[in-house]
Amino acid sequence: MSESCYLRRVKSLLYALLAGLAAASSSAAQRIVPRTMKPVATVDERFQSFNVEMVEVTGGRFWKPYKDVGAILNAPPTQLANQPAGIDPRLFQQRAPIDLSNARLRTLAAALGPAYLRVSGTWANTIYFHDAESKPPVTPPAGFNGVLTRGQWKGVVDFSRVARLPIVTSFAVSEGTRNAAGVWTPAQARAFVAYTKSIGGTIAAAEFMNEPTYAVIGGVPKGYDAVAYGRDLAVFRPFLREALPDAILLGPGSVGEGVALGGSGIPMLKSEDLLVHAGAVDAFSYHFYGGVSQRCGGGTGAMTTATTTTAAAALSEDWLTRTQKVEAFYRSLRDKFQPGKPIWLTETADAACGGNPWGATFLDSFRDLEQLGRLAQKGVQVVAHNTLTASDYGLIDETTLTPRPNYWAALLWKKLMGTTVLQPDQSSAAPLHLYAHCMQGRPGGVVLLAINTDRAAAHTIELSAASARYTLSAHTLESATVQLNGRDLAMIGEGIPSLLAVPAAAGTVTFAPASITFLAMPSANNVSCTVHSRELIAR
Repeated sequence: MSESCYLRRVKSLLYALLAGLAAASSSAAQRIVPRTMKPVATVDERFQSFNVEMVEVTGGRFWKPYKDVGAILNAPPTQLANQPAGIDPRLFQQRAPIDLSNARLRTLAAALGPAYLRVSGTWANTIYFHDAESKPPVTPPAGFNGVLTRGQWKGVVDFSRVARLPIVTSFAVSEGTRNAAGVWTPAQARAFVAYTKSIGGTIAAAEFMNEPTYAVIGGVPKGYDAVAYGRDLAVFRPFLREALPDAILLGPGSVGEGVALGGSGIPMLKSEDLLVHAGAVDAFSYHFYGGVSQRCGGGTGAMTTATTTTAAAALSEDWLTRTQKVEAFYRSLRDKFQPGKPIWLTETADAACGGNPWGATFLDSFRDLEQLGRLAQKGVQVVAHNTLTASDYGLIDETTLTPRPNYWAALLWKKLMGTTVLQPDQSSAAPLHLYAHCMQGRPGGVVLLAINTDRAAAHTIELSAASARYTLSAHTLESATVQLNGRDLAMIGEGIPSLLAVPAAAGTVTFAPASITFLAMPSANNVSCTVHSRELIAR
């Protein structure tokens, strides 16, 4: 017997033992009846989306992966072009432009559709669009930190079209875009939009700028404040309505509030002040990171924080509930300034500054799916993961294009979870978190997502219906390889494998320690899981 077969056999025996122990105490397990679950929200069909940073498109300096982090202190802290101001340049690594024509990357991205492709980030605030077929300037024009060519942007548009991913973006706002009075002008934006349309691109939604709460990092003029932001929006809004009449105006796209990323010394504008002057948007957007990564929290960068976490605390309620706290903070601002507008989370991952060392492992899949489950229940319409490939929080390894555990978690969510959100049980609580949606493509069907964050003990429920079970686990929590029902998930050549379930009978269902399970019940006969679900919620 091979070692892998032996390990699978041992794991199966352990699961059986856990199931037997759980059955002995099944009277304490909560009973779940999918047929009677009530709808609590609906989300966009592109609820789960993702980002490609503008600096990936142009090439430039982005967060150095942890495998290279030892080199950080060996470089002199000299400020360089094409990176945010005020952050230690030793935290970054030079990258060539991303190859969006790569067939494997397109296959992996398309499998997560329908989704939005957000192309933005701090670097987008200072990018110069070279609207010509001639060779671009070696040095960006005054007032800009980087150059985007027609060919590079065409690569984004082609990728978007082939993978069926409408684009979400933001615009340059640095000093090179402004008139003598310091007011933003749409000249660069107009050329950018016109070229996008000329090559068949679709910009579905746009923010004015990336993260205006940290505008000073984004290259705006010295002294930029909420009044200046409102003045700029008064120019940007009519431009967008004329140039992209069907695009959704998102804003403000703030970050760093609700859970403070404090101690940085970087001046910060408050969202409330921005919103006083901003005027109306079509959807309220914000960004969320529960903390900053160890790159910036360890003393080498400007953004130190008290909210940096550790791998030991990555399954704690404190860490997993931060997304709710920040959503509640921004929801209160939405209610005050933009009542009734949809909420979009347009950039998120485990930690700012490129993600933590375990962001590329199975350990972060708990946070990732917890965030989707919690925000869907709140009716947040879109959650865009940062990033598709870059640095440690990428869904895909940028060098090998190997899907990481979060990619497989995202693929299961996309395959199974529909747009109608259900309430599984009012008593659902740690360490077994339960989320439910109507099943994708199966009227009347229900999917229950069970996340056991207990590292030591199995937990059970009593389920009234038979199901198809998809359990994600790993040999160790910080493994870069994830297993589906005990088998390693990996590409088959250049193709994505079928995600196959195992049958589970109605009755006691056991969830192993530190595991994630989707239970698909296509025959649940839930009346809310129909085309009329929105009307049912409205009642």
